[in-house]
Amino acid sequence: MARKLKVFRTAIGFHDAYIAAPSRKAALEAWGSDHDLFATGAAELVTDPELSREPLEKPGTVVKRVRGTADEHLASIAKDRPKRGRAAAPPRPVAPRPNRTAVEKAEAALAKAEAQRRDELEEIVRDIERLSRRKRELEAKHRQSIDRLTRILDERRADYDDRLARWREER
Repeated sequence: MARKLKVFRTAIGFHDAYIAAPSRKAALEAWGSDHDLFATGAAELVTDPELSREPLEKPGTVVKRVRGTADEHLASIAKDRPKRGRAAAPPRPVAPRPNRTAVEKAEAALAKAEAQRRDELEEIVRDIERLSRRKRELEAKHRQSIDRLTRILDERRADYDDRLARWREER
């Protein structure tokens, strides 16, 4: 004995799809749905005899009926609806350019420190050259003085030795 048929309805685009089937499961299979549309409220049992008449005449066949007229469909489209695709992102506020003052101050301080280092090193090099020149002059001066004094000493020793030898002879 065949089970009693019930009429179910779901929305498909601008149409309602009706089916006369023995169960919700059979209606979902006829619509080709893998999800339980009844649980989400997207499908329902139809109790209106006027809406049930045509699907009951064609059991197991999906009957589509347009919901509203073409004019109603067009009127339901929002006038300001954005076009399909990516919506334009709102422009980002432009942040002000970062202030370079701190970088400029640091660069100036570095340049000043490098110039001071260079000047101080050049002064030390000049001092070293001046001291080297003075050292050479002093060494030359003292060498001459020592050579002169060494000659004088040698002469005086020789003179002393001569006098000492004569003194010994005289005695």
